[in-house]
Amino acid sequence: MRYPVPDLAAGARQETELEVEKSRFLTWICHAPDPAAFEALLAAARAAHPNASHHCSAFIAGPPGEQTAIGFSDDGEPGGTAGRPMYQVLEGAGLGQVGCVVTRYFGGTKLGTGGLARAYAQAVSDALDVLPRREVTERDPLRLRVDFAGEAPVRAWCAEQDIPVEAADYGAEGVVLTLGWPRDQERDLSPLSVRLKGRLTPLDPDAA
Repeated sequence: MRYPVPDLAAGARQETELEVEKSRFLTWICHAPDPAAFEALLAAARAAHPNASHHCSAFIAGPPGEQTAIGFSDDGEPGGTAGRPMYQVLEGAGLGQVGCVVTRYFGGTKLGTGGLARAYAQAVSDALDVLPRREVTERDPLRLRVDFAGEAPVRAWCAEQDIPVEAADYGAEGVVLTLGWPRDQERDLSPLSVRLKGRLTPLDPDAA
């Protein structure tokens, strides 16, 4: 599966701001390959803005459509007016591995439940409009055994196919290479086998 994620370094964040009826909504977004990355963002937001009214949040620590490593919080706002609208914007954008915190400073004017939901959703939407993105490819390990002379041709073929060689284990009879095979791509090694004139042994049962 291939999908976009925030193009942000570990521990980095993007910050944007929205004002609605004198309430300030500060949006922080990070790359969250796991829930811990999101929790670090939330802790940083709370530490940076200890006097804010609310720190509402949402995250998807996996691919789009992830059902387990997800979450959202209203942090004291009326139920359903903050975290869920934020999450729905993230989900609708088709992003994965993304964490978001919207910090609110109350401006003195109540927005009502509908107004709050719109404001939190807009805060996230505005942030996503300027968010740098990159594509990730989910991969599974695929191991091949080749003789020493076959290593260079395998590496060259993998480079042509944009398939990373993640490990190499050298032994007396040759080398076992572990490839990062795209999960959404059939494991067809026949073109590589032809190039090596059959001097290739797949070590995983579903490789052909």
